[in-house]
Amino acid sequence: MIGRANVGKTLFVINFAEYLGLDEIELVIRFPNGFSTAKRYAIDHARRELTGLGPHKTRCLQSVQLDIPHGKGRKRVQITDTAGLIDTIHQDVEVRRAIAQTLNALRQVDLLLHIIDPTGVAREGARAALGEVDYQVAQFAQLRGRYCILANKMDLPGAREGLQRLIRELPGLYIIPISALYKRGFKEVKAFVCRHS
Repeated sequence: MIGRANVGKTLFVINFAEYLGLDEIELVIRFPNGFSTAKRYAIDHARRELTGLGPHKTRCLQSVQLDIPHGKGRKRVQITDTAGLIDTIHQDVEVRRAIAQTLNALRQVDLLLHIIDPTGVAREGARAALGEVDYQVAQFAQLRGRYCILANKMDLPGAREGLQRLIRELPGLYIIPISALYKRGFKEVKAFVCRHS
């Protein structure tokens, strides 16, 4: 999972786990300094503790193992939440290290889910609203394949217009409209992940 700060990556991971039937998750937390730990959360507690309105709440890689029903069986996937991307050099060294860790992890993933907030796209256009780093990640990931944009916050005003502009300005990319808050579009995300994992 990648995307700008405050786009809804962590909320998506938590609510997607709940959508798949979990009432608790175990996160494997890998800090930029190499230290790793695991922590178990009830879903409601995870939402309260791990999400927030301020930017850069997530400052490390946080992975959860999920069993996704597929046909007559299940597919086990690991979804990793990451630090939010920005176009500038952040003044906080901890945030800079977290972003570097996120960018480094991009080279090692099998599938990339890129969360974007389309509400700004309606006003500014895709490249300006996404920012240079997000835009370049989309270009890079498209070449690698196994990439999908999740247009989050579709429950907000302006999101539909932004989605249409995103589709026009980034042709050829697979885009799934979702609401991480209300768990909309999760069936389509589940199908995409199962097809490509």
